[in-house]
Amino acid sequence: MGSRLSTRLMNICISCLCKVQKLEKAEAIIVDGIRLGVIPDVVTYNTLIAACGRLVCMDAAYAVLHRMKEAGISPNVFTYNSLLAGATRHCQISLSLDLFEEMLQMGISPNVWSYNMLMHCFFRLGKPDEAYRVFRDIILNNISPCPTTFNIMMNGLCKNGYADNALMLFRTLERHGCKPELVTYNILINGLCKAGRLKAARRILRQLGESGCVPNAITYTTVMKCCFRSGNFEEGINIFTEMKRKGFAFDAFSYCTVTGALVKTGRLEKANECMEQMVENGIVLDIVSYNNLINLYFREGKLEAAYKLLDEIEGEGLECDKYTHTILIDGLCKAGNIEGALQHLQYMNSMGFDSNLVAYNSLIDRMCKSGLIDQALRIFDLMDLKDSFTYSSLVHNLCKAGRFRCASKLLLSCIRNGMKILKSSQRAVIQGLRNSGFRRDAGKLLTKIRVAKI
Repeated sequence: MGSRLSTRLMNICISCLCKVQKLEKAEAIIVDGIRLGVIPDVVTYNTLIAACGRLVCMDAAYAVLHRMKEAGISPNVFTYNSLLAGATRHCQISLSLDLFEEMLQMGISPNVWSYNMLMHCFFRLGKPDEAYRVFRDIILNNISPCPTTFNIMMNGLCKNGYADNALMLFRTLERHGCKPELVTYNILINGLCKAGRLKAARRILRQLGESGCVPNAITYTTVMKCCFRSGNFEEGINIFTEMKRKGFAFDAFSYCTVTGALVKTGRLEKANECMEQMVENGIVLDIVSYNNLINLYFREGKLEAAYKLLDEIEGEGLECDKYTHTILIDGLCKAGNIEGALQHLQYMNSMGFDSNLVAYNSLIDRMCKSGLIDQALRIFDLMDLKDSFTYSSLVHNLCKAGRFRCASKLLLSCIRNGMKILKSSQRAVIQGLRNSGFRRDAGKLLTKIRVAKI
């Protein structure tokens, strides 16, 4: 009895050390325990294998398995599940299959968690057909699937572009009397939102309310983000109001998401109230929150307040990211300070930020609107990376300035590079050429556009 209690105490100590990532000390406890006559058991080695697979690598986990066998301790299904978890974490599907084969050869029957991890690994690698075969094997082997099994299936189907199949599986479970958990609803709502199925997501949200399960902040935030992403700002703000009414706690991300949507719709006063409420609720501002505030102040024309926030960011020990600098450049452009925006862009480049496409796009658009089209074209030529917005903005502004031939060359270059450009911009160029008396050039451009698209 004393030995069993000692082994149990040793296992508790090892588990605690593994949780705080002190694997060397955990190994030392095993050595000291053996020297004192406390014999490790299968739980001891399973704990260490799981920690090595999670924190170090699979080779280290296998080394522990080898030592376990040398000590005369037979591995069990939990041993191999720990190894499978490590292989899944590193997306090593061939190793996972080898582990399955090894289990069967040793006479160890895989349980539902063994299959769950293998299925999850296939989904992570983008192989939904193989994952479904694993799910089918669970049923054929008379193993009862657990709620996690269905959650893995639905999550994997959604992430691999099969949201409709996930919804069908959800309905099948309902017909068979399985009561979905809240996490299941959240997975499905998130998958439908990302697939652009906002109406279906809202139906599942209503059904969740009727089922007796109480939606949590994650549920509402998921639908709210989808509304904002798809341009349904009013609906997203209504969900935010509903969350407040029901007393849900918000994190900084939720507040920033709503503030950004309010700023985009021009409701600056409401956006201010939202940020003030965030501070009143004791949420510590991170760099995303500061970026939202800076953008808000620039929209309101409070340039001094925006620059004071930069000192505050530094005082809090935070570092400005590329979005901070992009917001500053955009704000300077909108304030008409093109020279200041150019200087800040140069400073941003000197800081080594990998991408400042949005900053360049904002600068080009504002320069064109200020009549500095030639300077905008020179900056355009210097850009390494361009997107469809860059071309569309420049083509549109060239048309407004009556420079249709230059716009037609730029338009054709964009289409040949495989980018999409707004049809309104294409029509503006062709119509502009015709109205300016260049009907033949307009016809040639139309032909070249068709050929480029083919």
